[in-house]
Amino acid sequence: MADDTTLSPPARALEIRDTVAELGGGPLAARAHERGGEADDTLTKLEAKSQKAHERLESVGRQGARARIELLLDPGSFVELDRFVTTQCADFGMQDKQSYGDGVITGYGTIDGRRVFVFAQRPDVFGGSLGWAHAEKICKVMDKAMEVGAPVIGLNDSGGARIQEGVAALGGYAEIFKRNVLSSGVVPQLSVILGPCAGGAVYSPALTDFVLMVEKSSYMFITGPDVIKTVTHEEVTKEALGGAQTHNEKSGVGHFACADEAAALALTREILGFLPSNNMEPAPVRETSDAADRACPELAELVPENPNKPYDIRKIITAIADDGLFLEVHEHYAKNIVCGYVRIDGHSVGVVANQPLVLAGCLDIDASIKAARFVRTCDAFNIPLLTLVDVPGFLPGTDQEYGGIIRHGAKLLYAFTEATVPKVTLVTRKAYGGAYDVMASKHIRGDINLAYPTAEIAVMGAEGAVNIIFRRQLAAAEDPEAERAKLIEDYRRLFASPYKAAERGFLDRVIDPVETRKVLADSFDLLRNKRQDNPAKKHGNIPL
Repeated sequence: MADDTTLSPPARALEIRDTVAELGGGPLAARAHERGGEADDTLTKLEAKSQKAHERLESVGRQGARARIELLLDPGSFVELDRFVTTQCADFGMQDKQSYGDGVITGYGTIDGRRVFVFAQRPDVFGGSLGWAHAEKICKVMDKAMEVGAPVIGLNDSGGARIQEGVAALGGYAEIFKRNVLSSGVVPQLSVILGPCAGGAVYSPALTDFVLMVEKSSYMFITGPDVIKTVTHEEVTKEALGGAQTHNEKSGVGHFACADEAAALALTREILGFLPSNNMEPAPVRETSDAADRACPELAELVPENPNKPYDIRKIITAIADDGLFLEVHEHYAKNIVCGYVRIDGHSVGVVANQPLVLAGCLDIDASIKAARFVRTCDAFNIPLLTLVDVPGFLPGTDQEYGGIIRHGAKLLYAFTEATVPKVTLVTRKAYGGAYDVMASKHIRGDINLAYPTAEIAVMGAEGAVNIIFRRQLAAAEDPEAERAKLIEDYRRLFASPYKAAERGFLDRVIDPVETRKVLADSFDLLRNKRQDNPAKKHGNIPL
């Protein structure tokens, strides 16, 4: 069947005839042919309309829903459900505008041989808008995904609620939202934004685990530029308001920004490779020829001796990862913290790492929110966590305090403490103040806590500590600068080295950077069968 036809009753009969013929013919095909009668001219016009719709999509780098599904799934694996569902709305002449499928294609297939459920909205049918029948189809695949324990992938391209259906359309959205919430943490949910999504069409993606957007062709906003201009008199383009870069860099709504649709769908497949099918299973294990005990000589001198000199934490991540492969999540948002997935000895591991290249690795509001969400996603789907720590503290300033750094920073503390998956922490350089506690320290149930020999773990940096502790001594010294230098060195040796923490059992090991991959692989192997439960409760109350 064509993707892009809105069918009148005679054309529907003719399409039934063609569909049954595809399945081997039979009496129903003959009856459909009889009913079709004078439908040939109508079908010709509709096919021409379909072709024009496809041409419009292709002219802006977009594809039809079926083509998108074919790119996403393993070849020949898609099984369509509810192909002949139509709207039951009779208002505003809708009975004459019915379309098979009601603007969304739903079904299931496989990705790398693993079962997934998928729905793909059709922008050529009522602009991809959602009516009751459209929503029911999506809800059916979401329910089936929960029943069999398989991921749900939404290929979103919708203008929002179908106005002609009124409250039924709104109810349809709420039914989907309900399932998004109930499915959360049970099966992975991925949203691929492949066109403009407005109004209610953006809330469902926001409730899912990952949101992928396509640059210069996908948009998300509650109210569009025209409404904003009318209400607030602000003038803003669709791209600036809700484009891929806006949501990946500023709002954090988008997790990935992709160059085109093919890249977005390929990335969707890659993300699922790191995730289990549901919360009762482990993530898939990939064979690798990269030895678990491989040395990392490039890490011997990566961390600078000068505590104020930056370096790229991602070099440590890629050094310890199987084949150097790192899938970064939220790459463009809150760049002072890095989150993403690697494999170590074939097993999926979620990485949370302070980034000294940006804001010296300080934690701020956005970084705390980003990392907390990622930690909870990993914990929900049984993915162990590796935390790389180089943090001088929380970012100071009135903007941060007024913005709620206290409650937002507490989200990350909450997420790490709540997580029951294996947690391995490595302090690469600085771990100061409350940020030391927050970054998966031993005190919030870190399982294996490690440090490099040059790590500094203290309430604050040596310079600041000396200025406070020895204020009077420095004021009375004959040579304050020489005295300060001596006191700083003493403080760093006695309190800022990792051995003080190790003496208290707050660190399990102090390791040679060259052996980082070997030690991490051994640590995660040790924790593979870890079992830990939280106290019985309905749910916690995470700071908002």
